[in-house]
Amino acid sequence: MAKIIGLKGLRPRDNDAVTKLTVPPYDVIRKGSRLEELLQQRQDSLWHVTLGENPRSALERLAREGILVEDNEPCAYIYVQEYVDLWGNTQQRIGILDSPEVTPYEAGQVIRHEQTFDDKVKGRLELTKQLGLTLEPVFLLTKAKITDLLREYIEGSVPSYEFVSDFQGESELHNMTTKVYRIPHNSPFMEVVKHFIAEQPLYIADGHHRYHAALLNEQRNCLAYIVEAAEIERTEGIQAYNRVINGMVPFADALDAIARIQGIRVKEAPALDGPVTLQKREFCVYSGGKVYIIDTTGLPATDDVVERLDCKTLERVIYPVLGLDDSMLADPRHFDYYPQQDNQRMKELVDSDRYNLAVALHQVSVDEVIAVADAGLADLRCRGQEALTVPRFIMPRKSTFFAPKILSGLFVLRHEMRYAA
Repeated sequence: MAKIIGLKGLRPRDNDAVTKLTVPPYDVIRKGSRLEELLQQRQDSLWHVTLGENPRSALERLAREGILVEDNEPCAYIYVQEYVDLWGNTQQRIGILDSPEVTPYEAGQVIRHEQTFDDKVKGRLELTKQLGLTLEPVFLLTKAKITDLLREYIEGSVPSYEFVSDFQGESELHNMTTKVYRIPHNSPFMEVVKHFIAEQPLYIADGHHRYHAALLNEQRNCLAYIVEAAEIERTEGIQAYNRVINGMVPFADALDAIARIQGIRVKEAPALDGPVTLQKREFCVYSGGKVYIIDTTGLPATDDVVERLDCKTLERVIYPVLGLDDSMLADPRHFDYYPQQDNQRMKELVDSDRYNLAVALHQVSVDEVIAVADAGLADLRCRGQEALTVPRFIMPRKSTFFAPKILSGLFVLRHEMRYAA
């Protein structure tokens, strides 16, 4: 179903170059943050290309000074991330960096779980057209059993790159060990990998708008990191995506109304001092220096793959009591979103009165993400174009946070165009 065609383009010259060049994805670098300041100060970081004022001149300088070198023999990278997770466990996630074909959503080769918007990709699309290069990868999942295959290949092999990222504690990628193994795409091993991947569709985990930009740009291929879905489940690679909220109605004033909703129980949790992850269908709310547990297990069960998600229940049942509607979800006056690793930051925002409450949810599972994506594909094939603009089956906004993120700068893809000029 899915086809990978190999990487061609620019790669870091050596271990020293890749250490200097690689950065977190552009969309997790908050403007004005300490992380942005740090990357801006590093003259050889890819930030100057992905977010800097003069991306073309920055890229040309990196090539001229030999930080980036040409690599035009089609290849793939086995990409290994070694890190300590939220629970203090040492993890090793393995996947393959390659270049899948870009196909329309209805083809079912690459399946989305989020709605995409043309206007959200304008800046990235302009940058891609200006450079003729794809700078950052889409994060894709496959049901194909590739993990053991990749692990067997690297056993006893010497990595092309091996380094530890230093972002001075300002990114989850700080202090992470990265190992990369380059493999010619015409090798017998890659023929086996291509066969495995071709048997299953690819699911977008992260980077929906990167893939959408490649579609709008009429590219034949894109840059992607492909990981077996079971590997994400094993490493608990989806964090809860939590939120701080300013409702039109303060939480203290809405509390009684929430408690009166049939099927919901609310109780204080004096043993807790901030928002924490609880069980599915339980929301942990921090407001006014107190922690509350909103138990929704008494609400009617549903077979709808979207409506049964905790984040959807929050939107459907709790937000209206706070005077919130869909038009406010992207408004920073009412909402900001943080992964599970930043629960303490949410508590600080509430304590400083910047937001009225913080809500911690249980993380979604890989199976839930795939179920929503499959339902969306079936709906698209049934309703056609209408399902792209008004989809019935998409994950609610800010409901999945795949972690850790993927470094940008391991490879810069010289993509092909679907139609020759």
